[in-house]
Amino acid sequence: MDGFGGESEITRQSDNHHPTVWGDHFLAYANLSGANEWEEKEHKDLKEEVRKMLVISPSKSLQKLGLINTIQLLGVAYHFEHEIEESLSEIYNGYEEWIGEFGESHDLHVVALSFRLLRQQGYYVSSDVFRKFIDDQENYNKALFNDMQGLLSLYEAAQFRVYDEEILDEAINFTTTHLKLLLPKLSNSLSTQVSYALKYPTNKTIARVATRKYISFYQEDKSCDQVILTFAKLDFNTLQKMHKRELCDITRWWKELDLANELPFARDRVIELYFWSLGVYFEPQYNVARKILTKMLCFVSITADIYDTYGTLHELTLLTNAIERS
Repeated sequence: MDGFGGESEITRQSDNHHPTVWGDHFLAYANLSGANEWEEKEHKDLKEEVRKMLVISPSKSLQKLGLINTIQLLGVAYHFEHEIEESLSEIYNGYEEWIGEFGESHDLHVVALSFRLLRQQGYYVSSDVFRKFIDDQENYNKALFNDMQGLLSLYEAAQFRVYDEEILDEAINFTTTHLKLLLPKLSNSLSTQVSYALKYPTNKTIARVATRKYISFYQEDKSCDQVILTFAKLDFNTLQKMHKRELCDITRWWKELDLANELPFARDRVIELYFWSLGVYFEPQYNVARKILTKMLCFVSITADIYDTYGTLHELTLLTNAIERS
């Protein structure tokens, strides 16, 4: 006790969070300009060329599927949402015919790629299409052991499995095992790509990170299309500049609040929280949404630290009641 009616001093906990590693780094992008007039024109022209490729490629063809897959992996599919939806809808509506044509030839890559792209788009197609690739003992055929492209496509397709799809559960084990066995036989670039896919499947990565990685893989591919590659690089760099300017605005807002000094017990992780919002949506039309979400996450993070380390049970009870009444 420190005097009549006084209370003992409260001992606060602290996790001793380290200061932000970013400092004022992103404030340097305050005057970063967007694409110049020449870049904007090139971007527009390349975009139309890629759109024409999508439109003129034969409907319900492996060429069309491969083009859609490449465009999605390169992070530019948001420019062609209508064309992609139209193409995949057409394949879905004639799916049995499609599978009949390619399934009978036992082309695992085509079957798995079409399955993944359709499920990724929200179309439910049955995993029974893979039964033609298993034997009487419910094991995948030995003929697939060295089919690197087919194995990789099946591995990615199986990531979109739903509850109680045993054939796809087994596909994960089968493809993982045999892709690892194939790694020593692959070229350095292909081995790196397969290793990355095994660690970070398409549906379990942050879009911008995966895009940057795939661009480097794609440009090493001898069959890559230079128009698509150039467009993807230009688009990536344009968005990267926009994201840096957003980070500049967010950093300035955070510094003006001075919460890092006012609330030293809380984590100073505004950049990481922006990256979280970037993982939700990276497209240019969502720039305001990214800023709003980041600011919300900042206050959620502070609240979490109040509950986890700073507040006493009595204080947190009062705070909880106040929040519930609001």
